[in-house]
Amino acid sequence: MFLSEAEKQLISTTIQKVESKTTGELVTVIVRSSDAYRYIPLLWASLIALSLPALIYLLCLWMGWFGEYANWGYQHPYNITYLFIIQIAVLVLLVPLFLWQPIKMRLIPRSVKHLRASRFAYEQFFAQELHLTKQRNGILIYVSVAERFVEILADKGINDQVEEGYWNNIIGHFVLQIRKGKIADGFIAAIESCGAVLARHFPQTSDDINELPNHLVEIENR
Repeated sequence: MFLSEAEKQLISTTIQKVESKTTGELVTVIVRSSDAYRYIPLLWASLIALSLPALIYLLCLWMGWFGEYANWGYQHPYNITYLFIIQIAVLVLLVPLFLWQPIKMRLIPRSVKHLRASRFAYEQFFAQELHLTKQRNGILIYVSVAERFVEILADKGINDQVEEGYWNNIIGHFVLQIRKGKIADGFIAAIESCGAVLARHFPQTSDDINELPNHLVEIENR
């Protein structure tokens, strides 16, 4: 989807290497977009279409088209029927245009994008069964490409051992890598940083078993 087979294999190998030093579990997830955001393009297109009467009215005033047709009769160019047709045409044209991913993501407020991405990250934490690890020491590294969003979610066992701001530092570096188009490099660095703290607090034991998959989980559509 976003990474080559070689890059995905490198991520898997890095997870295996990191987990060989700890009883903790690392799961990596990448998604194209955390939400379809279908209502937002429709909302913007509708607002523009509904604004047309006022815009055309102001244009007519500015161009001096009203003049003798001040009573807004049927001869006036600002005809209600024509206006309605124009509104429908504008709506029909704008909706698919605004649904185009590059434009759609620019129409969505950053706070909304991050809220939806964060919510889906939490869903994936449970969907990937990170909450079921024996020592509550699972970590999810989640990336939503369209939002350029990274989330690291750690279960209680490891989160209680980590100083405040530790995960945010890793996230900040990862986001910079995404902006450069280096998603694989971002994953590798994050895996190694998370692995270091897991190894420090939950070192490997002889009876440890691999509880969760080590490959990158890819989610194409939302």
